[in-house]
Amino acid sequence: MPELYDPILVQTLKKDRQFLEETDVPIVTVSASFKEDLKGFQGYPEVETIPDVVFSRAHYSMAVAVATEIWKSTINPKKAWVVDPTNHVSHDNWSTIVLTETIGKTLARNPILKLLKDFVDTFARQKLPILDGITPPLLYLTEKIPKNKTILSLHIAAGNILAAQGKKVVQVITDPHVRPEYVDHAALSSMEYCVFDEPTKLEFLEIAAVRNIKADPNRIHVTGPPIDPRIIRARAKKHPWRSGPLKLCITTGGLGTNKQEITKLLDQLLPELRRRPSKFQILVYASTHLDIHDLVLELAEKHRVSISSDMDKSAKLRLLYHPQIVDANELLIEYGFPWAHGFITKPSGDMAYDAAASGSFLLTLPEWGVWEEHIREIFEQKSIAREARIDAIVPQLNVLMSSAGKSQSWIEKAQHNALRLESLFLDGTKEIVKLISTSSKA
Repeated sequence: MPELYDPILVQTLKKDRQFLEETDVPIVTVSASFKEDLKGFQGYPEVETIPDVVFSRAHYSMAVAVATEIWKSTINPKKAWVVDPTNHVSHDNWSTIVLTETIGKTLARNPILKLLKDFVDTFARQKLPILDGITPPLLYLTEKIPKNKTILSLHIAAGNILAAQGKKVVQVITDPHVRPEYVDHAALSSMEYCVFDEPTKLEFLEIAAVRNIKADPNRIHVTGPPIDPRIIRARAKKHPWRSGPLKLCITTGGLGTNKQEITKLLDQLLPELRRRPSKFQILVYASTHLDIHDLVLELAEKHRVSISSDMDKSAKLRLLYHPQIVDANELLIEYGFPWAHGFITKPSGDMAYDAAASGSFLLTLPEWGVWEEHIREIFEQKSIAREARIDAIVPQLNVLMSSAGKSQSWIEKAQHNALRLESLFLDGTKEIVKLISTSSKA
């Protein structure tokens, strides 16, 4: 057992391990620490103000999406359970977790430092500061899971650690892009993979062949991306924009990405909210980032725009923030996806998939890697997304909202296209659940 000094965290670790042993579908990921929410679920006192360490919303939200599909309406650890070993890193290794987050946040807030990103990606995802911390708790958590029971992995680090232990794993490749380390254990009969689409499957097989790793195509399954079923349900009530205020959700990522771009956008959009009538309503998702929360407050004061409560759907400006990833994600699912006509966001695997699946259009902020370029291109080809003109967002929106004669505006067409997305982009969670059910019976 990892050396934990908080006696309550020792208990949550033991309970997480017990739930994984007893559940029908054990799910593992590496995304964030959500220690206080674990305490609350298990009946211990929790503190809502203690901030989580967060690497990624995607790896958290996608894991929860699969669990939610299995749970249906009520959380049931017997049916499925999600664990993140980040919650159980020992006191001695905790500084490496904080360091990884700090490096990521520094890059996310400083575009000039993006030149270092490829190096830091390797540092954070493959090298050992973070792996040294998460490996002992992950091995402890999964130790008693029988080798013939399938574990669903939503993060390559977790999947590779478990594969090396001979565990039976279904690994979800969450983007239309295959990092080389995904194929490390592809020759093992205990490994199966879920991929975004057919081109991603082909890329997987190519990388494996180049590395002389025998990958069985029959163990690589095209499922589409995992989308929370609550987001899918939101699209049923979504209608494309035609008139009235355009509802825009501006979002950051798990590391607080695009802070400078968000500042420029709000400096242009907030003065528009003072017009009568205003063409826009704005919802800013600051995730778990206090600095972005404070930025929105400062800009709202600068432009003399009041911020309304989360629940006021008619408000000109709202702000979603919580220092803990579980609560922040729930706020976005409840107030963001069902409400917004469009999202201004980095084309990341979670936010772009979720926004399009909810029936919204996308204006994309600068990408952080080739995988995000692929995501942007996919939704551009479907006429759902365009690149945001960060220095001229109001003129751009005016053009996209306009229509010639009786024809539809680009925004209305884009939303219609989002509402007509093929099943590949909507049924991924169901397909993953179906696969892991079949795998568990094999």
